[in-house]
Amino acid sequence: MRKLAGVIESQQFDQQTLNEIFRAAAEMETLHSSDLLRGKTMASLFYEPSTRTRMSFEAAMCRLGGQVISTENARQFSSKAKGESLEDSIRVISAYCDVIVLRYHKEGGASRAQQFSKVPVINAGDGRGQHPTQALLDLYTIIKAFGKISGLTIAMVGDLANGRTVRSLSYLLAKHYSDNKIVFVSPAQTRMGSDVKQYLTSCKIAWEETDDLKTVAPCSDVIYQTRVQRERFQDGDSAIYEQVIKDSERFNINSETLDSMKKNAIIMHPLPRVTEISYTVDSDPRARYFEQAENGLYVRMALLKMILAGY
Repeated sequence: MRKLAGVIESQQFDQQTLNEIFRAAAEMETLHSSDLLRGKTMASLFYEPSTRTRMSFEAAMCRLGGQVISTENARQFSSKAKGESLEDSIRVISAYCDVIVLRYHKEGGASRAQQFSKVPVINAGDGRGQHPTQALLDLYTIIKAFGKISGLTIAMVGDLANGRTVRSLSYLLAKHYSDNKIVFVSPAQTRMGSDVKQYLTSCKIAWEETDDLKTVAPCSDVIYQTRVQRERFQDGDSAIYEQVIKDSERFNINSETLDSMKKNAIIMHPLPRVTEISYTVDSDPRARYFEQAENGLYVRMALLKMILAGY
């Protein structure tokens, strides 16, 4: 029996492991309670605010019979406020649990933590870096909608420079699903990073960049909308932030966007949303963002099982 050693970045997965994760997630959809992880403890360590990621991980652990220890806003209400390093915190906390779910405010936090942890670490988001479990649930949502991830045009829209979810999803698509096309739609100030684009090119996945959602929407199978990441703009960047907000208004999804889209296309969003998707869109069957969030529970149950019980 194999076990996952942890989840640090999207690129770590091979195709066989991805298939195992999605198979296990499908099983978890019908599993409301289990004693599989009885006696196991998950530490929920979040240095940045979170609703869906944190609660879905904690619910996942509880459904599998395990228990959760946590601290509310570790950046303010843990020893971090006293100046303790991440490395020292991890050394101590890993002695109290069987797995650590870590959200850190700086890129590379999960990788640093894994070096000093006695137990597996799951990256629940690290600054502008990655959010690999979100990418996994995004892929799972696409598979459920289309039955495959092949021959699709996937538009990623919004603040792509600061959105770790679209970065992680791009890496996974490039490595394992290169027979798709990615279109980056954003203001000039928040274009996708060159590291991701170079990786896409090296994997021979087709991609392009534009600031015109109206042209892209009619030919897209997936529109992956994101919000402007206000927390990623420094205090001195307020003017840039306001300009990005203004420039992003033309990317908002509304009834006009729906009229131009394919009938079998889907709209995704990692949430929370602000104004970038109109509430009138929610009742359209192509709106999959709440289903997407629910899928996070099943994927994270699958990951905890594969890390702590094996597969």
